[in-house]
Amino acid sequence: DSIVGGDGIFYETAGALGKGERVFITAKLPGYIMVQNRDLIEKYLFLTTSHDGSGAITAAFTPVRIVCNNNLNMALRNCESRITIRHTRDARNRLENAHRVLGISNRLADQLEMVFNDWSRIRIRDAEVLRLIEMAMTPPKETLSSFGEKASDEFSAYHRRVCDTVFEYAMTAPSQQMETVRGTLFGAYNGITGYFQNVRNYRSAEDKLNSLFYSGLGEQRSRKAFRLCEGFASNGCLIP
Repeated sequence: DSIVGGDGIFYETAGALGKGERVFITAKLPGYIMVQNRDLIEKYLFLTTSHDGSGAITAAFTPVRIVCNNNLNMALRNCESRITIRHTRDARNRLENAHRVLGISNRLADQLEMVFNDWSRIRIRDAEVLRLIEMAMTPPKETLSSFGEKASDEFSAYHRRVCDTVFEYAMTAPSQQMETVRGTLFGAYNGITGYFQNVRNYRSAEDKLNSLFYSGLGEQRSRKAFRLCEGFASNGCLIP
């Protein structure tokens, strides 16, 4: 409530997971991140807490691309995108935490606007997009090493199908045809994040939420894609 007390900030959605042990709220922040003044990204806070005694409040800055309702999970270096807040009844602490959250959100929004505009002007070839997808969607080495030979072969076939699906979305989705994304590094990043938001099948809405916001597969792969895109922007090539 201390956060939402600011001008132009309002609650948009709320829900519970499991049997109510975890609850979440999204709050929409005023203004937009603009990519080339035509591709608008809305700014949200995702706040979650638990009622099973397991944790404090977590507040995370979450940008969402309007044209495809795509949550753009990111991992900016040297800048936290989420913070934890202790439960407190003290009004001064609540206001200090609110200012801290909004300060982080404003800094992230400014930095992301620069990053995404830069990426929207960097060209990337189709073969490089496919390689980026393959690298982003590959599990950590320790996970791969735990597979047996038969399981490894099965995973390779599954991984190939997933990468082909992500690549198809990145190349053909209507939201991927805009000038800001078609053939650009920003488009390659959106192709991966958009797959988890708009293409991948989930057993339930709760599974999707866990994947995108609770350090699940979607968030992990999206953050890895962000780091790979950072490397491509800096070096002109993909660096594992």
